[in-house]
Amino acid sequence: MNDSFGAGGFNATGGGGGAVQENKAEGVLPLTIRHIQESSDNGLQLFGIQYSMVTFIAIVRNIDHSSTKITYRLEDHTGQVDAHLWLEEGDTTQVPGIVMHGYARIVGSVRNQGGSKAVMIFKIDQVSSPNEITTHLLEVLNARYKGEEYAKAVAGGSGYAGAGDKGSTASSGGFMETDGNTMGLTGKQLLVYKAIKGHISDIGISRKELQQKFQHISGSEMQNITDYMTQEGIIYTSVDSDHFLCVDS
Repeated sequence: MNDSFGAGGFNATGGGGGAVQENKAEGVLPLTIRHIQESSDNGLQLFGIQYSMVTFIAIVRNIDHSSTKITYRLEDHTGQVDAHLWLEEGDTTQVPGIVMHGYARIVGSVRNQGGSKAVMIFKIDQVSSPNEITTHLLEVLNARYKGEEYAKAVAGGSGYAGAGDKGSTASSGGFMETDGNTMGLTGKQLLVYKAIKGHISDIGISRKELQQKFQHISGSEMQNITDYMTQEGIIYTSVDSDHFLCVDS
C-alpha cells in the first residue's frame, strides 16, 4: 500500500502548473505517518494541492500528561510521530479517554519541531471498530487517486473548476455531473451545494471554509442552508457536525 505514494505521488505537483501551486492550504487530507514524516517544510501537498490539516489512524504507544498539554506517541505500519493536544491549564475536562495500545483517529496540523515533524491535535477519538482502520487505508488511496485525477483534468483543461476554487463551479461533462437545480436548489443554496460537491476531500468541506468562500452569506443563513440540505438528504455530515459531503459525490 505504501508504494502507491512514490516519488511522483504524495508531494508531487500535478501538471496544472503555477495555478495549482498558488492554492492556499485548506481541507483535510487522509494519510499515513510516513507521509507526515516525508512532507516538505512548505506544507502538505497532494499533486500540487496544499492541505491545512491531516487525519490518520494509529496505535497509541505512549501518553505523557503535563499541565498544559498531552503528548501522544503514535505508530502505524509506516512509522511513528508525536502528537500534542494543548489544554487550558487545570482544565481536566478536556482530557479525552484514550487508552494505551489502542487505535485512535487524529485530526490535526503538521508542524516542524526541532528538525522533526509533529502533529498539533485538533481532535482525537478512540477507534472502536477495526472496520474504521480498513476504511481509513482506503481513504488514503482514494485521496491519492482523486488528487491525480484532478491534476490531470486541470492540465488537460477539462471540466474541473479553476484551481483557486478547487472545483466549486459546475461545468458540463466535468467534475460535477449532477446539477443542483434538479434537486430544487436555487440561489445561495445552489452555490453552497456546488462548493460542497466540488471540494476534494474525503471528509468534506468545513463550515468555516464555506463561510470563507461565501462571505456575503451570514453565519445564520449558512446554518439554515446546510440544515435544509441535510434534512432533504442532499448532503450529510462526516467527521463532525461542521464537515459536509454530498450524497451523490
